[in-house]
Amino acid sequence: MGDGFMIQEGSFVKATGRIAQLPVSEAYLGRLVKALAKPIDGKGEIIASESRLIESPAPSIISRRSVYKPLQTGLIAIDSMIPIGRGQRELIIGDRQSGKTAVATDTILNQKGKGVICVYVAIGQRASSVAQVVTTFHEEGGMEYTIVVAEMADSPATLQYLAPYTGAA
Repeated sequence: MGDGFMIQEGSFVKATGRIAQLPVSEAYLGRLVKALAKPIDGKGEIIASESRLIESPAPSIISRRSVYKPLQTGLIAIDSMIPIGRGQRELIIGDRQSGKTAVATDTILNQKGKGVICVYVAIGQRASSVAQVVTTFHEEGGMEYTIVVAEMADSPATLQYLAPYTGAA
């Protein structure tokens, strides 16, 4: 993962002895990062205060806090049919040009001033599409409480695979 392009057969590599983990911090708010949490927005490095495992076990059902507060998407059709709670992870799946990005961006922009941290993960999209979403967030003030994780269509499959894990971490 990462800068391993020079590794070939016979190359010497050394294990770190650590389980794969990512840096996490509130400093990531308002930033555009790749799957390995490296910034790609040109605003410099991000200083992280701690780290989390890329893939961590989920807490048991009993130890989880129940969903008690709704999250409004701002789209009446969705809010009236699908109950979404704060803290839930939502996956939007659909055919091309069916409005998945519009639903996600409208939902994120509707969270302004509600104390919600949003993570938008873009996997396999064109860089221009991701740039358009980030521009919309900047114009509407949504980047203040949003982290965008993006692995473009030309990224290696391993990094595209890791992107949702990064967003969850």
